Amino acid sequence: MQVYRTEKIRNVAILGHGGAGKTTLVEGMAYLSGITSRLGNVNDGNTISDYDKEEIKRKFSINTSVIPVEWEGVKINVLDTPGFFDFVGEAEEAVAAADAAIIVVSGKAGVQVGTQKAWDLCEKYDLPRIIFVTDMDIDDVSFHDVVSRLQELYGKKVAPVHMPIRENRKFIGYVNIVKNKSRRYINKNEKEEIPTPDYAMEYLEEYRNTLLESVAETSEEFMERFFEGDEFSEAEITAALAVSVGEGAMVPVSMGSPINLQGVKILLDDIVSFFPNPSQRKRGGMDRTSNAVFNADYDFSKAKTAQVFKTIADPFLGKYSLIKVCSGVIKNDDVLYNVTRETEEKLSKLYIMCGSKPIEVPELHAGDIGAIAKLNSACTGDTFATKAHPVDFGPIAISKPYTYKRYNPVNKQDIDKIAQGFARLQQEDLTLKVVNDSANRQSLIYGIGDMHIDVAASKLKERYKVDIELMQPKVAFRETIRKNSDVDSKYKKQSGGHGQYGHVKMRFEPSGDLETPFIFAEEVVGGSVPKNFFPAVEKGLENSVQSGPLAAYPVVGVKATLYDGSYHPVDSSEMAFKTATQMAFKEGFMKAGPVLLEPIVTMKVTTPDTFTGDVMGDLNKRRGRVLGMNPIKGGKTVIEAEVPELEIYGYSNNLRSMTGGAGEFEYTFARYEQAPSDIQQKQIEARASKITKIED
Repeated sequence: MQVYRTEKIRNVAILGHGGAGKTTLVEGMAYLSGITSRLGNVNDGNTISDYDKEEIKRKFSINTSVIPVEWEGVKINVLDTPGFFDFVGEAEEAVAAADAAIIVVSGKAGVQVGTQKAWDLCEKYDLPRIIFVTDMDIDDVSFHDVVSRLQELYGKKVAPVHMPIRENRKFIGYVNIVKNKSRRYINKNEKEEIPTPDYAMEYLEEYRNTLLESVAETSEEFMERFFEGDEFSEAEITAALAVSVGEGAMVPVSMGSPINLQGVKILLDDIVSFFPNPSQRKRGGMDRTSNAVFNADYDFSKAKTAQVFKTIADPFLGKYSLIKVCSGVIKNDDVLYNVTRETEEKLSKLYIMCGSKPIEVPELHAGDIGAIAKLNSACTGDTFATKAHPVDFGPIAISKPYTYKRYNPVNKQDIDKIAQGFARLQQEDLTLKVVNDSANRQSLIYGIGDMHIDVAASKLKERYKVDIELMQPKVAFRETIRKNSDVDSKYKKQSGGHGQYGHVKMRFEPSGDLETPFIFAEEVVGGSVPKNFFPAVEKGLENSVQSGPLAAYPVVGVKATLYDGSYHPVDSSEMAFKTATQMAFKEGFMKAGPVLLEPIVTMKVTTPDTFTGDVMGDLNKRRGRVLGMNPIKGGKTVIEAEVPELEIYGYSNNLRSMTGGAGEFEYTFARYEQAPSDIQQKQIEARASKITKIED
C-alpha cells in the first residue's frame, strides 16, 4: 500500500449496537475497494476484521480492528469496533484515534441503546458522524420510522441524504436527496436512473427541506438565497454539507443493505466528500521540557509525535503497538522517545494493519494510523516524540471495570502461566484488571461485565493453554467489639528442663478507629511484667488480629491494655508471653460483644428516567439506602445510594436487564458498618472451620 499524505487520509470509527451490521458493512467496504476478492460473512467466520478465534466462535466482534481502504485516491482507515457493552474499552480506543464516525443502525431493530451510546461517545470526542441504516433488504423495514426516532432524539440536524425506493415491498433503489434524482439497482454494483415514484415525493420534500435548511445555515448569503426561494447547485450543497458535517452542525443519514453491497459505494463516496482529513482536527499536548502547550494538529511539518491507541499482544501474531501519528512524518529507521516510560526505542519496521495482516510501509504521515512491532515497554496511551520535544498527550480515557469474579487455577502448577497470560491480556485490554486480594486470600478478575470476564478466561485457555475456574468472590468482612472486657490469661507448660511461663492481665475495649487493627497500651507498675516482654505481647496481638476469633476475618478497632501479670525468672520467654496474649485476646474479644462489619460502597447508578423506579426498588432489595437523585441531560437520572458490597455481585447483568442495557454504574468503598444478625450468623457458620486454635 502506498504512503498517503495527511489531506488524503480519513480515520473513521464504525460504531453502533451489537448485531447492527458493522462488520458486514466493513466487509462490503473491503470487497468494493479490492482488498478482498470474496465477500466474507460473520456467520461463516471468514470476515477480514473478525479474525480472533473467540470472535469466530461467538460470531460477534470483541476487538477493534483496523482495515485501511483505498477509495478515489483517499486512504480510509476504518476502525471496526465491537457493539456489545462489555467491550466498550475497544470502542473508546477507536474513537480516540478516529476523526469521524459511522453510526450503524439496524433498520429492523431501529434505534437501540447501543446507537445512543455511540452518539454519546461521538459527542464526548466531538466527532463528525454519518448514520448508516442497514437491513433495507428486509421487506417491512421503515426507514422513515428510524429517521423520525433519530430526529426525536437529536433534532433536525439529523438529515437524510438518501432514502429507499421499494417496489412490491422490495428494496430496489434509492433517491439521492442532494442530487434530487433516483436510481435503481441493476446488480450489486450497477444502477440506472429512474423517475422518483409518486409515493416517495412526500418524504422527499420533507427531507430535502431539512437538508437545504442545514445548507442555508452555513453562510448569510445562503440563508438569504434560501428565503428568496433560490435553488442551490449540487456543488454548493456538497461543499456546504462538508462544512456542516465537519462542524457537527449536521448528521447525514444514509442507508442500504451491506450484505448485498447496496449503499456501500455511496457511503464510501460520502466519507471522502464529507468527512474532514486529520489536518482539519485539533490535537494538543504538553512539552515536558518547556511546560508549554504543543499544538500538534496533525501537521506534517512539525516535530514527530505519535500516540499508542491500542496494543495487540497475541502469541500467534506477536506484539504490535497501534499508533496514530499526531505530527511530523515517522520513518522506519527513526529513534523515538517514549515520553510516558522515559525510554528510547529504535524502530526497525513500520506497518499498517489490515485486520490481522501487517503490511510494511516506509513511513507514516501526520494523521495516519500504523503499527510498530516488538516495542516491549510500550503500552496503550503512551506518547512517542523526540528527545528535543518530549510531548505528552496524556492517557486515553477508558471505562473503569466494576464487575469482578474470583478465579482459581484448575491445575495448581499453572499459576505462573496464568499470571503471564493475564499480563499479556491486560496489555491488550485496559478494561481488564487482575488483582491479588491478599487480605481474603483470593485472586480477582475485573471486567466491564460477566461476558467480558468469560471471554478473558476463554482467551486464556485458547491462547495460553491454561484453565481457570470462575466463582463468586469472598467479601472482605471485618471483626470488632462493641463492649469492654477484662481477662486474666496464663500460659504454663512444663515438659522437663526449662518450661514455658507467661501471664498477662489485659483490658479490651473499642478504639473507635476502624482504620487501624489495634492499639496497644501498657499500664504495668512494679515490674510484674518486665518491659523486655512488652514487644512479645504486642506481637501476640499482631498475630491475633490477622484472623479474628469470631469468623476468622481480620480484626479492626480494638484497644488492648496490658495492666498486670507475672513472670518466672527461668521459664518466662517471648514465646510464652506471645501465646498468653493470643489466649487473652481470644477470650477478651469474645467477651466484649464481638460483631462482624461488612463493607459499604457508595454507588452511582445512571439510568434513563423511565427506569428510575425499577432501579430504586432493586437497590432497596439489596439493602441499599438511596441518598439522592440528580437529573442530568439526555433524559437520565443519577441515583446515589449506599449498598453493602455483599449485595452487588451480579449487579451488572441485573441493571442491564432492568434498563435494556442503558443503565451504568460505578462505586467506591465508603466504610465498614455492622452487618445484620442473620448475615453475621451465616458468615460465622460458614467459616467455623477456619477459626485458629491456640495452644492452651
